[in-house]
Amino acid sequence: MLKKIAMRTIFTDLPHIVADANYCDGKPRIDGTRITVAAILSYMAGGMTIEKLLESFPQLTRTDVQQVLVFASRHMLDTYRPLKLAS
Repeated sequence: MLKKIAMRTIFTDLPHIVADANYCDGKPRIDGTRITVAAILSYMAGGMTIEKLLESFPQLTRTDVQQVLVFASRHMLDTYRPLKLAS
């Protein structure tokens, strides 16, 4: 679910994730920071563990990272459509 307030989007079931046109070019990010969902996913894709993320970015919480993963998985479900190959 989305809730828009002026230029800010709040994902009501993921309250730690926000998107605001005035910050990070409107990319989804952790509320109260300039750390984007994409940045966290990139670090994790590169092999960084949740523990190392939390150590490297003390402003993040475990819940922040968990909500990033939920956000990303939902995005994939909403946007990825496998193509059927012609036989």
